[in-house]
This record gives sequence, structure tokens and C-alpha cells, in this order.
Amino acid sequence: RRLRPASVLVGVRDKDAPSIIMTVRSENLRAHGGQISFPGGRKDEGDEFPVGTALREAQEEIDLDPAAVKVIGYLDDYPTISKFRVTPVVALVDAAAPVHSDSEEVAEVFELPLSFVLERRNYQMRKLGRLGLKYYELNYKHYRIWGATAGMLRSLYDRLYGGAVA
Repeated sequence: RRLRPASVLVGVRDKDAPSIIMTVRSENLRAHGGQISFPGGRKDEGDEFPVGTALREAQEEIDLDPAAVKVIGYLDDYPTISKFRVTPVVALVDAAAPVHSDSEEVAEVFELPLSFVLERRNYQMRKLGRLGLKYYELNYKHYRIWGATAGMLRSLYDRLYGGAVA
């Protein structure tokens, strides 16, 4: 089957300690309402993919100025059950750059400590439904991070630690 291109911004910033910018999707959205995600979305015509898509979406969703972002690399494409091929764009984000939630798409913006992401014990393997589809889950404070977002965070962990097996 054909997967539609999308990209997300894995934005790392260092205020007091390195953290990753995360969003809580608005409950009013048709798909994935209330879930935790990275800023990002599907490729639009004219986007310079994948960076242009990730930066455009981050600006639309959390008002992040693209000039405050320095791309440093990519994680492997991540296929989703919603038929997207998501390219995670890893970038450093200026610690002083303001971000704001957009009332239509994003209910909240928060920062996930990189130290939490890099602790193997924080990743739990779960199974979905009768088919037993496996996915990762992380629980940070009151946030449940699961599915594709947790899978991409685990991909970051694996990249930094040489693909260690769970």
C-alpha cells in the first residue's frame, strides 16, 4: 500500500537541562484527539520535504519561528497504521524561542526531559487488540505517550545507544 509523506519536528532545547518539545493534540480533532505528539503533519504541495513540512507545521501548531531551529539530522522513517510515512526531523531549538499552543490543533505544549527519553526502563511494550499489534508506551507525569510518538522516541534512544534490544 502507498503511504502518505509526513514529517515531525523532534525539537531539542536546553534551558536548565535538554528536553524535547511535545504537544497535546486538541480533543476537537478528528484523528488522535488528546494524544501526545511532536509538532508536525502531512506534506503540503510546495513543501521542501521533510524539513519544510516539519518547520511549517511547527510554526502553525506552536508558533515556533523557523529561524530558531537548527536541523541536525533525521531518524528513520516511521510507517503508521493511519497510512503515513513519517520522517522525524531532529533539530536544536533556541532555548529562548517562545512556543504557544494553537487552540484549534494543540491544547498544550510541554517539554519532555531528554534524560527521561534516554532511560530504557521508561519504555513499556504493549499489545493492541486481538491482532496483538505491539507498540511502545512511556508515562511521564500525567502524560501517556504511546504509539508512533513513543516509537519515534525509542528510535532516538536506539540511535544514541547503538540499537540496543529491549
